Amino acid sequence: MLERQSRVEAALDAVLPVSAHAPGGLHSAMRYAALGGGKRIRPLLAYAAGELVEADVKRADAVATAVELIHAYSLVHDDMPCMDNDNLRRGKPTVHVEYDDATALLVGDSLQSLAFQVLSENILCDDAARQLSMVEILASASGSRGMAGGQAIDLDSVGTSLSLPELEFMHVHKTGALIRASVQLGVMCGGTLDETDRESLDRFAKLAGLGFQVIDDLLDAESSTVTLGKTAGKDANDNKPTYVSVLGADRSRDLAQELCDDAMRALDHLPDGGARLRDIAHFIFHRKF
Repeated sequence: MLERQSRVEAALDAVLPVSAHAPGGLHSAMRYAALGGGKRIRPLLAYAAGELVEADVKRADAVATAVELIHAYSLVHDDMPCMDNDNLRRGKPTVHVEYDDATALLVGDSLQSLAFQVLSENILCDDAARQLSMVEILASASGSRGMAGGQAIDLDSVGTSLSLPELEFMHVHKTGALIRASVQLGVMCGGTLDETDRESLDRFAKLAGLGFQVIDDLLDAESSTVTLGKTAGKDANDNKPTYVSVLGADRSRDLAQELCDDAMRALDHLPDGGARLRDIAHFIFHRKF
């Protein structure tokens, strides 16, 4: 995992414009947002899924870079005053605090467009139609029927009570869509899986995405700002519905374990039992930061 994290960091560094190129302030802020922090869960999942089908690691580099650029853009926008209004991300001031609101808005826009540039200017697979489908998958996962739509539901839900199915629907989109796309795109860089294996892998990704959010909610409620690298307890302070507010901490921990067990079972019949994906799932479900 450390090797893959370093690999995607180098790939991000290579594609992000340097601040010496105009507009230097924007390029500096883009690098500030995307480099030097984060667990890189989505790239790790893309690499691991690619390994299942013996994908060329250089092709996986492009996919891993693109999904992380989309994730980084979403964090920049999510932290802005018009959204969650947070001042800390990955242990440092958020982009709109370090720079300004207008720059943060443009950083998010630029990181998003750069993600699609990376997907379109690299050879990701041997079939042009398949590569076009890969672009569509990331676009769909990022838009109103994916991550952005989930964020809209999240904003509309402040101060309201959601049922568990409503909460899951929100996070299947807000958090889960990009995680699911990361796995799908990683596989599409390599060979093919039969329909049963594809369905099992997709089920794993959906469960991992939900589990990631359950753990996030628990950490927000129970960890410190120093440990998290972002403002702890902010969801409760902002009166946002979370798994902890809906279920309580103990039941949320039980749910996380259930999701983990189901995710592991989904990998049973995959090549090598999806060993690398199991490692990443263990990290997702048992992380303390």
